[in-house]
Amino acid sequence: MCIRDRDTPTFTEVGTAAVLETGIESGINFFDTADVYGADYGLSEKLMGPTVAQHRKSMILASKFGHVEIASPLDKIGPGGSRAYIRAALDQTLDRLQTDYVDLYQHHTPDPRVPIEETLEALNELIAEGRVRHIGHSNYSAEQSRRAHSVAKRLGLKGFVSAQNEHNLLARDAESDIIPAAAEMGLGFLPWFPLHNGLLTGKYRRDGGPADSRLMRIRQHVHAEAPWDAMDKFAKFCDDRRITMLESTIGWMLSIPGMSSIIAGATTPAQVRQNADAAISWSPTSREFADIGKIFPANVKVLQES
Repeated sequence: MCIRDRDTPTFTEVGTAAVLETGIESGINFFDTADVYGADYGLSEKLMGPTVAQHRKSMILASKFGHVEIASPLDKIGPGGSRAYIRAALDQTLDRLQTDYVDLYQHHTPDPRVPIEETLEALNELIAEGRVRHIGHSNYSAEQSRRAHSVAKRLGLKGFVSAQNEHNLLARDAESDIIPAAAEMGLGFLPWFPLHNGLLTGKYRRDGGPADSRLMRIRQHVHAEAPWDAMDKFAKFCDDRRITMLESTIGWMLSIPGMSSIIAGATTPAQVRQNADAAISWSPTSREFADIGKIFPANVKVLQES
């Protein structure tokens, strides 16, 4: 769950609770956030806190720390990958989320200012203290992930168990980099932006989309620059099978080997239900999986369905 826009229902505690509780009721148990998500620093975690406190046993909770490109009140303590920063960030995250541990604590972006040895050692301290169950990374390249994996083995530390990077039908670079590397090391993969600003939900066509959507209000360039010839082919593919584009997109992604979950943002209970239903309503055949990939070609060997 990612709260960024003050105009969304999830900008309020009540709206956030409605989205999270609908997720739980719909069978969703993995909830992802970060200290920098929200119109204000820490807002997403803070708004989630009351619901987490009430439903903690039903939630696998993930958060992130140390985004090098976004200013944090903790920057005065040290770099985002440093021991001092990590410990302070977790203290505040646990306080905002109203819990005494997170299931998955992820390094939001690699930090060239800090040796990966220090980052891993600090995270292992938190695991030993019981305040973090597992650790993951986000936005690491394959090379950076392999380096971290090697260092953890050399030092006898618990290593990262997951990789979270951008991946969707319109952004497939991960297929030639982090996805095969994660599979090689046994890491689960968590794609962010799987619906590419909502373009892959089927709500948008060449001539426009919902006027009240964030895409049409503040991100019109994303709509204008979309590959509409390919999008039209994809729409026909879905129409021919009487499935929604959302079902086809999520079904395709879940068929990729190593895909642990789909991090699809939602700002209303209706969107949560649609996403949850799409995850179980349709799965592509091997031929359909390949055909979808050909509509949005990537400069890599075509992925094989799991």
